[in-house]
Amino acid sequence: DKYIGDCIMAFWNAPLDVTGHHAAACRAALQMRAGMKALNAQLEGEAKAAQRPQVPLASGIGLNSGEVCVGNMGSDQKLNYSVLGDAVNLASRLEGQSKTYHLDLVIGETTYEGVRDFACIELDLIKVKGKNEPVRIFTIVGDDAEAKSERFRRLRANHERMLAAYRAQDIAGARAGIAACMEDAEAYALARL
Repeated sequence: DKYIGDCIMAFWNAPLDVTGHHAAACRAALQMRAGMKALNAQLEGEAKAAQRPQVPLASGIGLNSGEVCVGNMGSDQKLNYSVLGDAVNLASRLEGQSKTYHLDLVIGETTYEGVRDFACIELDLIKVKGKNEPVRIFTIVGDDAEAKSERFRRLRANHERMLAAYRAQDIAGARAGIAACMEDAEAYALARL
């Protein structure tokens, strides 16, 4: 859709219906993650060759789904085809949470409902600015093929046990759950979570 400073805003399912638009957005985010990894590897190689330190690049992605107002907006002097609405605002808030959770991708519950077959884990239940009710947030570590892997199924089961203990205020159980997750979390770059 547009650039907003160092932000890229994109949307699916308008102006034409896009079958599987939740999955299309999530696949784009996964491709962006892979592209960032490849770019950092290239920059690291260049830095080593030049014998200088390399500072890895990072990005945060927030995805959300919902009803929005879409169309040409603005004035006669400047018209822009874009989207507005609560679902758009929430996507922006989710992107902002990527730093808090040390992740590059945070998705809302409505997007999660459209990609339940992807390798997703629930992160938390949070209160965001502009909303009265807390929202469930998730991350994606892989596509539908990855969701079938033994490693991911083990991680999700351990992570769900950890979340249940955490929400029950069973701190010892939550810590044990975190320890059980760590081996698989490393493989998915979730260790800092």
